[in-house]
Amino acid sequence: MHIEASTVSDIAWHEQALCAQTGADFFFPEPGSSVREAKRICGLCVIRSACLDYALAHDERFGVWGGLSEKERLHLRRGRENG
Repeated sequence: MHIEASTVSDIAWHEQALCAQTGADFFFPEPGSSVREAKRICGLCVIRSACLDYALAHDERFGVWGGLSEKERLHLRRGRENG
């Protein structure tokens, strides 16, 4: 499989992310479950902004990315489109 250089650089930040060390359960909870713990972990992560940028650029629809839930990212996206 061939991976383009831009794809590799887009996800290189993930290796340093706290979520990579904690596991996906916090960041992709069951519908209706709390995302509080995921947001707490994101708040401590030094690359939170790179994660959020990635999620917005790749239209990630599920989970907590960059400290924001699906709904929060949707509101942010809509605000950028209307601004």
